[in-house]
Amino acid sequence: MSEKVFNLLVDSFGKILLPGLTMTIPLTILSFTFAMIIAIAVALVQYAKVPVLTPLARFYIWIIRGTPLLVQLFVVFYGLPDVGIILDPFPAAVIVFSINEGAYCAETMRAALEAVPVGQIEAGYCVGMSYMQIMRRIVLPQALRTAFPPLSNSLISMVKDTSLASNITVMEMFMATQRIAARTYEMLPLYCEVGLIYLLFSTVLTRLQRIGEKRLSAYGRKE
Repeated sequence: MSEKVFNLLVDSFGKILLPGLTMTIPLTILSFTFAMIIAIAVALVQYAKVPVLTPLARFYIWIIRGTPLLVQLFVVFYGLPDVGIILDPFPAAVIVFSINEGAYCAETMRAALEAVPVGQIEAGYCVGMSYMQIMRRIVLPQALRTAFPPLSNSLISMVKDTSLASNITVMEMFMATQRIAARTYEMLPLYCEVGLIYLLFSTVLTRLQRIGEKRLSAYGRKE
């Protein structure tokens, strides 16, 4: 590695990391939070087999999981202005990532809900609980513990998927890297550098995932 490239990497590290901390991470947190709200709602609708809503939930999952995330970003950001709906890049990205991730997490949550033994629901009715109380106090806590590992993987995957937001002009760290690369023509070292920063973020989340799994496991044994 030449001194010029080394100095470039040192100089660009902060310029790439800053958008990661101020844009990539907030985009991930907001999107995943809304995605979980969508996922739990859609999963509960399917679990309860609510008439009318269940087919709509399945249709939503079918459409979202069957189309590319990049296409969804383009439809919302570049397509909706044709019908008079104009969104800023960041809100558009949050909406698309939330809806997209919500479909995948909904299936994870549905499977976790169905893994809860039916006998526990019956026991809840026997002690006088209502359906909503059973869901809130018995079924959902167990389902969330079961779903924690795959949901954590989805969160890690979303951190990397946020790089697609650069295609709709969101100034996250991949777009910052693209601009530096376009100015310096040092493509390989800069893209390797941003890849390492994504790896750093993913490593931190993986570590947090393992800590969370251990605590949930310990909590489950206490019960």
